[in-house]
Amino acid sequence: MNNGLLAAAGLISLSIYAMTVFFGRQNKSLDQAPALEPNASLPESLPAVSVIIPAYNEAVNIADCMAAVLQSELPSSSELQVIVADDESSDDTRALAEAIAAEEPRVQVIAVPPRPTDTVWRGKNWACANAVQQATGDYWLFIDADVRLEPQAIATTLQKAEQEQIDLLSCAPNVACGCLAEWLVQPIMISLLAIGFSFEGVNDPEQRHRAFAAGPFMLFRRATYEAIGGHQAVADDLVEDVALARLIKRKGHRLHYTLALDLLKVRMYQNFSGLWEGWTKNYYVGSGRNLFATLYSAFAVTAVFVLPWLGMAIALACILAAGPATPWLAGTTLVLAASAIALQYCYRLQSAQRFGLPFRYGWLGWLSGLLVAAIAIGSIIKTETGWGWTWRGRSLAVQEPIQEPK
Repeated sequence: MNNGLLAAAGLISLSIYAMTVFFGRQNKSLDQAPALEPNASLPESLPAVSVIIPAYNEAVNIADCMAAVLQSELPSSSELQVIVADDESSDDTRALAEAIAAEEPRVQVIAVPPRPTDTVWRGKNWACANAVQQATGDYWLFIDADVRLEPQAIATTLQKAEQEQIDLLSCAPNVACGCLAEWLVQPIMISLLAIGFSFEGVNDPEQRHRAFAAGPFMLFRRATYEAIGGHQAVADDLVEDVALARLIKRKGHRLHYTLALDLLKVRMYQNFSGLWEGWTKNYYVGSGRNLFATLYSAFAVTAVFVLPWLGMAIALACILAAGPATPWLAGTTLVLAASAIALQYCYRLQSAQRFGLPFRYGWLGWLSGLLVAAIAIGSIIKTETGWGWTWRGRSLAVQEPIQEPK
């Protein structure tokens, strides 16, 4: 029994150390993060903006997304253009968007043509590259269909970009959760992003190797977007937001990444199957296909979220199986386990408050950790083999371009 208790104590001690490092790095990143608040009043004028919404099978989202954009408070509503790029959806996305366009002259819906066969286009890049051909604004704002903008969001970010001469302004949104799978996984994913892409490093122009942008909200100065080649320059990159951010910094343009929890929110997934497909699509690619970094993140998440509960389970199993042959060791291990679980609870409660999320299902932290670790491993397998690497049924595995006969 003593060996089992000692093993449990070792696992719990490792988890306490891992929690201290993990949440310490998260809080350091957030402490350094700029935060964008809604403007108290509208400026007298703002540049024209084109809002581009690439949409693939977004019938559940598209109407509400467009309605939120059209309710934007701007000095002149005529300076707003909305382009919905329907990327060959098989549901009612296009019909729903066209119904709104028929009533609203600021809206244009385009049917994205089939992807070319002589080059590789992944993700939303093809839809965005087609949409910008119709864009007329001085700024181009790319948002996802699952984003809901507050009325002041566009005006606030445009004014910020103009005042500080920002070439790409990207906002970290408030992440909404609606199902159990989201409550389990999304808070940890937000923490991992805060740790992996520190706001200070991303916003430092001298640290050109540190770049990040949040795909749900990317506001480009038009001239800069065109100068870097836009989505065409990253056509085969599935995580195009990070790729574009790297291009911006590499070419000496100004990137600004900020919290904007009061300006926009996003609910990324509707159920577990969508969440699993979405995160296994992006997780490994988002690390730059760095095998060590992805495996290390899976280990770190397991240490932080699973080991306190595993240590407690091992300790209880040993005591129930053999009795407290060494009472002081059994008692110490149980107290240590309870302390680790309480510490995890406090850290997660603090994180939820900082991210503007209610704190739910804290007692399922072990399951959250297992799910995120499984997503990391699954993402490696899917990306490297192409097996099941899809988005809403559309394969993401590389297909060799068809070469025209000479």
